[in-house]
Amino acid sequence: MQSSLSRRTLLKALGLGAVTAVAPSWLRAEALPRVVVVGGGFAGATAAKYLKLWGGTSLEVTLIEPNTTYVSPILSNLVLNHQKTTADLSFDYVNHSTVYGINMIHDAVNAIDTSSQLMTLHSGATLSYDRLILAPGMEFAEINGLDYEKVPHAWKAGAQTNLLQSQIDAMQDGDHFVMTVPASPYRCPPGPYERACVVADYLHNTRGLANCQVTVLDANAGITVEAETFGAQFEAYGITYRANISIASVDSDARSITFSENGGASETLEADVLNVIPNQKAAKVVVDAGLVAGNWAPVNPLSYESTLAQHVHVIGDSQATAQPKSGHMGNSQAKICADAVLRSLNNQTPYEAPKTNTACYSPVSSTHASWLTAVYEYNAETGAMQLVPDAGYPASGAPSTQNYEDMFKWSGNLFADTFA
Repeated sequence: MQSSLSRRTLLKALGLGAVTAVAPSWLRAEALPRVVVVGGGFAGATAAKYLKLWGGTSLEVTLIEPNTTYVSPILSNLVLNHQKTTADLSFDYVNHSTVYGINMIHDAVNAIDTSSQLMTLHSGATLSYDRLILAPGMEFAEINGLDYEKVPHAWKAGAQTNLLQSQIDAMQDGDHFVMTVPASPYRCPPGPYERACVVADYLHNTRGLANCQVTVLDANAGITVEAETFGAQFEAYGITYRANISIASVDSDARSITFSENGGASETLEADVLNVIPNQKAAKVVVDAGLVAGNWAPVNPLSYESTLAQHVHVIGDSQATAQPKSGHMGNSQAKICADAVLRSLNNQTPYEAPKTNTACYSPVSSTHASWLTAVYEYNAETGAMQLVPDAGYPASGAPSTQNYEDMFKWSGNLFADTFA
């Protein structure tokens, strides 16, 4: 749905440094409570930072993240057309350690015992916690025959993004690019459709390969977000779009995919470049801790505390609320969660009327981008987060060069709010 929101109104609404509850100044406790955050993406890195910004010396904060560098999925489709590099989108945790006094541990979590509030790391070390915030992202559902070293997903940015870029760069005129869209919910709802547009524009207009084909196989019944915008772009680029796709298997050596459409007969499609983005579910560490019902972790959205274990909070991609799984939303949830944890440690109840927001600018070429935003609020009657009623959300804007410029302002603000 299109909205009359102006770009100025949109950018103001995104207010990345804002939070709906004002955190008080916390008094220093004699025995410092220990808060451990697992996962250093947009949700986890933000939660750790704001716990120390608001809590100061009243608590110890430890951030556990296996990697010393985080590569942002946001803007990563621009690596495929050489507008960005993965180095441009890489962030370290130096500020978390030196500016905010967060204990950084670059390791993986092997197991969590929620009853004793202990966790075991891959190194064999054990940590205890008073509060635990899990923000480990998501995992992929298995697909028969899928080898990511031959058929990249490029949905967790970094080496996979560079691999897909190199395969696209090797395409010749007349070659076929085939990609899949996972069933909702999945990380970054506009991302797959954005990718199809960026790749088609790069092949046809940047490289001049007019006879290259792009096919999108969507597990959903239709384009899940900005359907009008992406539908028009698909038509303009000559992208073949097929919905209600169920994948049976992948032949990674042959770069072919076997699937059915609308429950019909099985068919196999060959590609010169095959980009399979599988269906998604909560991260393994969340599942193994017994925090999942179905594919995702149910939480109380006032605090993001698990409904299955006390003193454990789940934010970002693994949580089960109806809010979109996006970097901006993870950043927003992290602030609500950090505030709630600090209140809990001081025997206070969570803020009763939290709001979160999400936004995304989607490049559809090397010069144009669209945008999408939504605001959610807590409904005390249902106990769930819902779109703010009668406010025109979700709101979106058609592709333009101005939106392309604003995309870098938005992302720059989000990157700084999370990592600076």
